[in-house]
Formats: sequence, structure tokens, C-alpha cells
Amino acid sequence: MTDFLIRFFIRDSDRIQDPSVRKQYGMLSGTVGIILNLSLACGKFIAGTAVASISVTADAFNNLSDAASSFVTLFGFRMAGAPGDKDHPFGHGRMEYLAGLIISLLVMLAGIELFQTSVGRIIQPVLVEFKPLVGIVLAASVCIKLWMYLFNRRLAVKIGSTAMRATSRDSLSDCAATSVVLVGMFLGSRYGLRLDGYLGAVVACFIFYTGFSSAKETLSPILGEVPDPELVDEVTKIVLSHREIVGIHDLIIHNYGPGRIMISLHAEVPRDANLLSMHEVVDLAERELRKRFDCDAVIHLDPIVTRDEAVLELRQEVVSLVEQINPVFTIHDFRVVRRSDQTNLIFDVIVPYSCPLADRQIKEKIQAAVKALGSEYAAVVRIDKADI
Repeated sequence: MTDFLIRFFIRDSDRIQDPSVRKQYGMLSGTVGIILNLSLACGKFIAGTAVASISVTADAFNNLSDAASSFVTLFGFRMAGAPGDKDHPFGHGRMEYLAGLIISLLVMLAGIELFQTSVGRIIQPVLVEFKPLVGIVLAASVCIKLWMYLFNRRLAVKIGSTAMRATSRDSLSDCAATSVVLVGMFLGSRYGLRLDGYLGAVVACFIFYTGFSSAKETLSPILGEVPDPELVDEVTKIVLSHREIVGIHDLIIHNYGPGRIMISLHAEVPRDANLLSMHEVVDLAERELRKRFDCDAVIHLDPIVTRDEAVLELRQEVVSLVEQINPVFTIHDFRVVRRSDQTNLIFDVIVPYSCPLADRQIKEKIQAAVKALGSEYAAVVRIDKADI
């Protein structure tokens, strides 16, 4: 069914990095969500009112909030598909992340309000009568929500969308919560147990936890997260496939929304190579990155010494010193600048985020170790953080 809807409503559905195609996916998800959630909200409200059940009525309002969330999804993807302009040159792709965050906050709010209402019903319990019509409505709701979970998860996986992943999790949470209400109402009516308020509280906890988990996941790309290791490896392979480039460092992948990334890095080339030739090599590498990832790419040339034995020997000594401080530390962009009074060894050190030492402490340890090589040496160190 999902594949049929994708083929029928989305043109060029496999071009998932195209903002206009992603917008079509978002419009499909939002439209289906609005129609089904409004239908479920109406059915549950009628059923909940008929038996005076706070848990069923609250579940109806939860579906109503889901319909609002679907509208946010639809609006968010529509905004995310807008092209760049003078104020937002990299487009509006992050609106997709914001839509996912708003959905998560709405889900959390629904959970809090439902919990408050359920506490009141726990304090003043009421025996709820189970009617076959209510059971049919709730059972149908479970089936529909399960399909919506599978539907949105399929879309989320296909286009890599955190907003749709949040929507799918919300549907799965609703499926579980409605199942709890259905079973609880049946048992409560059969054995005379006043479970309505407790069931509502359980549903509220399901809802709140789902919203909280989705909010954490959605916030990560907004704040800036570590790029996918597979993407980093592929970028590295493309650049180093040019034999003139002997190494890369300071690779940064800027995320401006799904399908909108910018790649910047430093490429190490031999110091004595022809500058124009190296510029052409770097230009070619940039074009290959743009073609492969549909992105902007900027590569900075870093000339390094590859044939001076004295410099290479000094570099190896510095590598050993740094590894003695911490075996996972690595260096790059090593240069030697000789002056009349001293020799500066200039380099960057890559340090993991988990390192307990402050940057100042690391610099002091390295500078002291380099000074031990000889009084004429001084270390000029820059600390780079990385997920090693």
C-alpha cells in the first residue's frame, strides 16, 4: 500500500536528495496523517462520550493533537522545499528538523495534559461500562495506527527524515496506548475494577516518553552533530583517489537540512609541487564531491614537506612525544619555521572529546616535551577536537 501511494503521488520518488521530491514525501505523510487522525479523533470522542470514559476521550484528543502534528509536518516540508534566497542562501531545509521538534513538543504537551486529567479520575474513580461498539472503535484504531507507524517508518527510512521518524514513533506509541485502554476497559468492566484513571495515566506516560525521545533525536541535527562515518569515509576516498593529495584533515560537513550539505577540508600536497597543477587537482576533487553528494565543497591547500629528511625526522619525534602523552593523539599540518633565535615546530593535535585534560594542559605537556628535544625548539600547537 505504501509503495503504491509513493508511486501514485510522488514524481521522481527515487531522487530523495531533491528538495522538491522531499517536499512531496512530506505532503503525502502530512495529508494521510490529517485525514486518518481526524477520523480516529471523531470516532473515539463519540465512543468515549457514550460510555463516559476519560481514557477513551483523552485518547481522542491525543489523535486530534496528532492531526495538528501532521499539519505541522505538511507545513514544515512545504517550507523546507523552498529554494534559497538572499536571506537564506543555503535554503530552508532545517525547517524539516524544526517541524519534527514541534511535533515532539506537541506530543509531550498532550501527554502532560492527559496525565493531569487521569490523576483527577484516579482521585474520583468511576466504573466504565464496556460496550461492543467502543471495543470495535478502539480495535480499528489500533490497526490503523499500526499501519500509520509502518507507513511513516517506511517514508522516514527512504528519505532519512527525523520528522517522519518522530511521527512513526508517535503512531506506535498511540497503538500501544490504545491497546492498553482497550484491554483495561474490558477487564475493568468484567471484574468491576475502576481502572479508567490508571489507564489514562499509563497512556499519558507512553505519549510523553515518545515525545521526549523524538525531541532529543530531532534537536541533534539542529544543534550540529557528528556526520555519518560512512559519509566521512566516502568523502575521504574521493579526495585521496587523487595521488597528488597525500592526506586530508579538518574535514567539516555542514548540515543545512536533508539534501543540503557543505563540505570543507584541508588537503595536504607536496610543498615543492607546481601550484597551478595542485589547484587543478583540488578543483577536480571539488567537482567530484559536488556531483556525488549534490553539495557545495571547498578544499584548502596545505603544502607539507615530503622530501626533507631533517623535517621528516623531527616530525616523527614529535609524533612519538605526543603518543607518549596519549596514544590516541595524532598530529597533522606539521611545519618547521627556523628563526635566528629558535626553531618553531608548528602543528595541530587531534584530541578526542572524551579526553579529561583541558586544552591548556595538553599544550603545556606537548610544549615541555618538545623543549626537551633541545633548547632551540618551541612548539606552536593548535588543538582540534574529534570523535576518535
